[in-house]
Amino acid sequence: MSFAASLAPPQSLSLRAEPILSRITLIMALSLCITLPAYALDTRLFQGENVWLKPIKFQLALALYFGTLALYATWLPESLTTSPKIRRLLIAAGLASFAEMIWIGGAAMFGTASHYNTMPLLYGVYALMGVLAVLLITVSLVFGLAFWRAKRSPLSEPLRLSMALGLVLTFVLTLIAAGTLSALSGHHIGTPITGSSLPLMGWSREVGDLRVAHFLATHALHAIPLIGLLAVAFLPQRLANQAVWAGASAFTALTIFTYIQALSGSPFL
Repeated sequence: MSFAASLAPPQSLSLRAEPILSRITLIMALSLCITLPAYALDTRLFQGENVWLKPIKFQLALALYFGTLALYATWLPESLTTSPKIRRLLIAAGLASFAEMIWIGGAAMFGTASHYNTMPLLYGVYALMGVLAVLLITVSLVFGLAFWRAKRSPLSEPLRLSMALGLVLTFVLTLIAAGTLSALSGHHIGTPITGSSLPLMGWSREVGDLRVAHFLATHALHAIPLIGLLAVAFLPQRLANQAVWAGASAFTALTIFTYIQALSGSPFL
């Protein structure tokens, strides 16, 4: 099977997009029309950053996550994505994502912390949002298992395998990293003195920062399928399968390394 053929959905799937996931992606993207002007006009800072920066990061992350799932759903059996149970799961995940953004955006509006806020009411909401976050990544697990079982997938075997592994590992690794973050009083392991951090990402250059492992974990569904794409493009199928397993193992090891590194109090860079 050629590289192009391995990516093209069969005729029966052409132009079919998962409507629930597509709409969630669109709503998340359009919600930036509110927060981007707020970022430009509102000069208030919270912990050294514009109060609207965090909502914007979450909006982008959720739009990318749901957009990726909508794309991957194109290669799943239509009988799966249209089943009542899956549709209820996707609707619940969409509602959970909207609740997350209302919570984070509301905290930005009032100039307070959405995460690790010790106020009794907000701490309770934070715990509830943690439960909803698990619901969000459960979609990744369900899709990953579906790709794993789809032996007659239109995708080439290495690419199907990479999608299955990437989606399942997104759930497993995120559950570990995010679960640890939620159990602590902050994402830093240690007390930063100067506040030195990496540009753009904001990861601490002084102490351990669990956000590194969390970032890698949530992007396994992008990184590992990318390995699959490269393997299909440049290797025969037998070697491509091995390359996918090796790449998935290396990515998992890197994520676990940054997780342990952060817990030891050492900065990523």
